[in-house]
Amino acid sequence: MKLVTFQPAPNVERLGFLLNDLVFDIASMRDAIYSDDQFTLPYLPSEILSFLKLGAPAMHDAKVLNEIAPSMLDMGTPVSEVKLMSPVPRPTSMRDGYAFRQHVEAARRNRGLEMIPEFDEIPIFYFTNHQAVFGPGPITVRPMHLEQLDFELEVAIVIGKEGSDIPASEADSYIAGFMVMNDWSARAMQMHEMKLNLGPAKGKDFATTLGPWLVTLDELASKKIDTPNGATYDLEMTCTLNGERVSLGNVKDMSWTFAQIIERASYGVTLHPGDVIGSGTCGTGCFLELNGSKVYNPPLWVKEGDTVVCSIDALGSLSNSIEVQR
Repeated sequence: MKLVTFQPAPNVERLGFLLNDLVFDIASMRDAIYSDDQFTLPYLPSEILSFLKLGAPAMHDAKVLNEIAPSMLDMGTPVSEVKLMSPVPRPTSMRDGYAFRQHVEAARRNRGLEMIPEFDEIPIFYFTNHQAVFGPGPITVRPMHLEQLDFELEVAIVIGKEGSDIPASEADSYIAGFMVMNDWSARAMQMHEMKLNLGPAKGKDFATTLGPWLVTLDELASKKIDTPNGATYDLEMTCTLNGERVSLGNVKDMSWTFAQIIERASYGVTLHPGDVIGSGTCGTGCFLELNGSKVYNPPLWVKEGDTVVCSIDALGSLSNSIEVQR
């Protein structure tokens, strides 16, 4: 199932699912057939955080609606007629990992540094701004962000149930679904502030884009790869700038699984439904790495008017264009 948050009209936000290029409003569908005994709950909420907090019963009922939607096509709206937002417009928190060895090795090599051994000891992450989250479409930045503006091609998960001290062996059951993530980065700001050995903060707190939808794990079963440390998935990752491919990776190349990242993130703290966790940048997944590896000389950065499309097999394509507020 592909869960979406969409705007059928300005300032109206609804939870739905996508099927055959039609968007179905989950709460409206449930209300239309509220007496049917195949459902677990008497109602379904109209926004994603309340939906996730209801846990497995809500997910079950949404999947029932997804299955019967072909017989209720009159309740669907063409996706071209609605505005898609981030599937989780206001995450309860947002962490971003550092899980792809290729990216870490290349970034360090380009700075004249050896690979850091601690990479193999702990799956690290940082917190980013969960109130600056956007979906597909134009992204507005400020002039300082355009100083070496960069994309970062990532995959992200959404936590689907509350838990703390979660062992990796159980962690996959806490994942509600996967989505594409672009961790926008203002590199000049980032490098300036990180000379003080703290951050990143201002170089990354202005925009993260997620979407176009949240794909539940059942849709990814054919791509699943079981490992002793949790599941990973064979999903190709690409990014294009103005139609030209600049990045190529695969989710299965993560050196740390999301199960391991969840185990680390939940140690001594509680994860909540609606928390978002990013994988970190895949190999070749940003201009900082590509420029440092001399793939582009002179260096290439994202500019005003550019369109960046991050795509992952089975998860869709997240397209954003850059606008500037002066």
